[in-house]
Amino acid sequence: MAAEQLLHRKAFLPYVPKKGEEYMNKKQLAHFRNILETLKVELSQDIDRTVHTMQDEATVFADPNDRASQESDMALELRNRDRERKLIKKIEETIAKIESQDYGYCESCGVEIGLKRLEARPTATLCIDCKTLDEVREKQLAK
Repeated sequence: MAAEQLLHRKAFLPYVPKKGEEYMNKKQLAHFRNILETLKVELSQDIDRTVHTMQDEATVFADPNDRASQESDMALELRNRDRERKLIKKIEETIAKIESQDYGYCESCGVEIGLKRLEARPTATLCIDCKTLDEVREKQLAK
């Protein structure tokens, strides 16, 4: 997924809590806000770059194969950017949770999601147990 790739590109140091430190204190919230805002900026820049590149590369090819290849490439690029736009919306929702101090807790059962899970997926809204159950339900409904 694009979010993980961007996070690896911008090597954030993992948050190391001090012994006895309260979960989702101001320092932790600031850490995750920084990750999310950086990710949002990078995604926005990628989207802008794609738009400019597509405008610059808008060539009309005489050969139908070249034209089909270009259209296929553009369609793939647009699908990727659409996913990134949806991720930006999710990032904005997550930043709002930080502001309301609801960040870091499972939407389903209310337990702590955990720093390591949030480091891996800062937009996570479910703890690992609820997410696993959710995926099992999805698989069952797909059958």
